[in-house]
Amino acid sequence: MSDNEWPRELPAGHGEWSEPPHRPRRALLAAALVLAVLAAAGGLTWQLMRNGASAPEAEPTAAPIPSASSPSVTPCPAPELSVVAAPEIEPLVREAADTLNPSKLRCPPVVVRAEEPGTTAVAKKRPDVWIPSSSAWLTVAAGANGTFSASGKPIAYSPVLIAAPEGIATLYAKDGATAWTGLIKGATENRFPTITMPDPLRTTAGLLSVHAVHAATARTTSDAGIARLRALTLRSRLEEAFADPVQLLDRMGRETDPTTAVYDIGVFPVLEQQLKAYQDVKHQIRLAGFPPADGRVEADYPFAIRKGADKDLAAQLRAAISKPAVAAAGFRTEPTAGVLELPDSVSELLTPAQQWAQYKDVAFQVLLLIDSSGSMNEAITGTGGKKGTKASLLRESGASAAELFSDDTTIGMWYFGTAARNGPAHTEVVPYGPITGKVEGDSRREALQAQISAYKPEQSAGTPLYQAVLDGVAAMRNQVKKETASVVVVLTDGADGGTRFAMSNDAFLKKLAATQDPARPVSIIAVGYGPDANMGALNGMAKASGGKAFAARNPADLASAMAQAFLAAHA
Repeated sequence: MSDNEWPRELPAGHGEWSEPPHRPRRALLAAALVLAVLAAAGGLTWQLMRNGASAPEAEPTAAPIPSASSPSVTPCPAPELSVVAAPEIEPLVREAADTLNPSKLRCPPVVVRAEEPGTTAVAKKRPDVWIPSSSAWLTVAAGANGTFSASGKPIAYSPVLIAAPEGIATLYAKDGATAWTGLIKGATENRFPTITMPDPLRTTAGLLSVHAVHAATARTTSDAGIARLRALTLRSRLEEAFADPVQLLDRMGRETDPTTAVYDIGVFPVLEQQLKAYQDVKHQIRLAGFPPADGRVEADYPFAIRKGADKDLAAQLRAAISKPAVAAAGFRTEPTAGVLELPDSVSELLTPAQQWAQYKDVAFQVLLLIDSSGSMNEAITGTGGKKGTKASLLRESGASAAELFSDDTTIGMWYFGTAARNGPAHTEVVPYGPITGKVEGDSRREALQAQISAYKPEQSAGTPLYQAVLDGVAAMRNQVKKETASVVVVLTDGADGGTRFAMSNDAFLKKLAATQDPARPVSIIAVGYGPDANMGALNGMAKASGGKAFAARNPADLASAMAQAFLAAHA
């Protein structure tokens, strides 16, 4: 079969074409965090989608399988018009296509199949007509050498709702509305048993939801880095991040125990049309869905035609999709007011989704090493011209960063910096242990937040950076466990010196190398804060340990660097 040939008839007993197979959740997690910046937009899109491990391209069946009663069946030639539609609208499009085959020919002129848009967007084989569940996918496909042009307005619309079993609706919604920021707050307060997200690189509900979460948190602060930290907080709390909406609702529909439904799936984004279709079946577990007031997003269904396709037949198909039929299938026929505009840039649209897809859910243990030397008291100008000090900006960014760590994290925090001649290289301010454990009556997370909020560098203190790192790596080496990421996160604004622990960079690297143990790996994630940070030293220690270093040359970029460090630790 050539690249342009499509199956025109299904094997006996095979029903509809199936969706492409799912990869296991862990297989979807990419190893690399830093996105390659490619020269062409097409290269960027393909790299972004490929790094996120989108679902494999669907391979239609070539021809009917001969049976005993029909030993041979002549395969149909390529259809006059091949159509791919998003799964939820495919039945409607297929019914319209059937009207263009009034004689019920075995080889119809129009063949329709269902496929998630993230798969079609990067597939090598292109249909003649594509009806994805968002115009955003046309942007993605255009970057991947796509040849589609939207014909007229979208044929249907469906807002994204945040849904859950009716029994827990009051936990995340009030007066018929909810919010992404409320979902984040509820997640950090453990108000929800489970939060599930559709795959953002394959499904529209997932892609639009990630965009909306970042847009919602951006409204809460003028600091883009802090907004990003807050958005990633939700990602760190997801029980499942690569769900298929169809399978998700199918699992919910087969469930009979409300408690199991709450803990297995919990709260999740879904298209309004999909929720309506679920509710129409009268399942035992009833769902409630509400629009997020701080970031409304909507699936639209563009009718896109490939260059070189039969435009006349495509126009007949579009005309056969009537507005009454669209409404009867649970879609809206007009756009909803107040929805977010989607970015035109492929990178801006896909990068947050890519980062969510690359986030690796592993048990995580970390030691935070925070520079408390005197230079952290230096005055700076933050985002929007706000005056402060390096320390004040760290207090603000650190409070958001403390929420990032999921409940399976084990964590401790040290300060390093001493003015005393015989002072120690570091001081433990939060003892190492489970983040849900207690420290003097409070949870360890609360203890972290309290210490960060009270952070006050010591005037005239030197910077025993190297010794603190060596001590931290040695301490974490003793904590290494199987299937657990062990990391030392270092934040400093300067270079080693001014204390009795001072040593050359070469001497430090030799000592660090001598402590390496492949059987007990400990990575160093380093953040250089301000223009005076010794990035050469930080890059060296990160490279030697299999970690990464990030520069926040402008102190106002600290939160963004912390977000990068967090993602690197989970990559």
